[in-house]
Amino acid sequence: MDYRPLGRSGVSVSQLCLGAMMFGALGNPDHDDAVRIVHRALDAGITFIDTADVYSGGESEAIVGKALAGRRDDVVLATKVGLPFGQDPNQRGTSRRWITQAVENSLRRLGTDRIDLYQVHRLDPATDIDETLGALSDLVHAGKIRAFGASTVPASEIVEAQWAAERRGRERFRTEQPPYSLLTRAVEADVLPTCQRYGMGVLSYSPLAGGWLSGKYRKGQEVSGPGSIGRAQRFPGVYDAGNPANAAKLDAADALAALAEEAGLTLVQLAIAFVVRHPAVTSAIVGPRTMEHLESYLTADGVQLSDDVLDRIDAIVPPGHTINVGDNMWTSPALSASARRR
Repeated sequence: MDYRPLGRSGVSVSQLCLGAMMFGALGNPDHDDAVRIVHRALDAGITFIDTADVYSGGESEAIVGKALAGRRDDVVLATKVGLPFGQDPNQRGTSRRWITQAVENSLRRLGTDRIDLYQVHRLDPATDIDETLGALSDLVHAGKIRAFGASTVPASEIVEAQWAAERRGRERFRTEQPPYSLLTRAVEADVLPTCQRYGMGVLSYSPLAGGWLSGKYRKGQEVSGPGSIGRAQRFPGVYDAGNPANAAKLDAADALAALAEEAGLTLVQLAIAFVVRHPAVTSAIVGPRTMEHLESYLTADGVQLSDDVLDRIDAIVPPGHTINVGDNMWTSPALSASARRR
């Protein structure tokens, strides 16, 4: 397993990060099986685990905590805060009130006294960035978290947060977690270069484009949708075969599968190797629901793509291009109907 610096944090992590979104009721409800998956990942050399408070309503964190009993010091542990956790309007967002409450809940579920990387799941437009940075900085100084980052933040807001931290004397975002895959390349245009300029680590999620690059979806076959309840709920419409953008994804996935076969690789290997090849990317998050999924992801470790293969990938999906813009997971609020009224 290759290990890389997590930006300029001084911490090194494995180039594959074990994502735990599929652990729990909305993915794999078998706790013992999920624990076995975590242990297999650790034994294979993975030292980085990413979860979130909202994954299966906290169940994912509890499973990860159970799996790490006796092995906590071997892992760089990351979790997130910010998405709605319940019906209470204050159990969401990035206010000081919710962050300080949520981190204690996550520490309890994870069975640990510190979180190595605490991430804002989405920036909260209702909360001043200084409020968020101040609360997170205080958690760093208190030793409850070692560093903090964010997920799915546009380049302009990454820059704004970095400037705010400098002006106000706050700790700063050390990482960014964007969607990035062979089919979802928009972040190459600005997010990834911005992270490089600020020395931020990048743990990219969905390297298989939500399963479109798993080899499961091929032209002429029915698009049956995801195998987990959680993915179906979190990403409605992503598997709608009637959507022209999804039809274009299917064309691209088919062409990429043919390219992978010519290169002597599986499509999974091609997809993951492509993501970790980008110089800005520290680690690709792989989120197995089953042991079989994990084993297929582990085969990508050590795969190197030639310049010829990379050029052929660019001919199928151009650099900086996302086939279905909905897969970017972020839309500017300035483009909402209400904001566009003249």
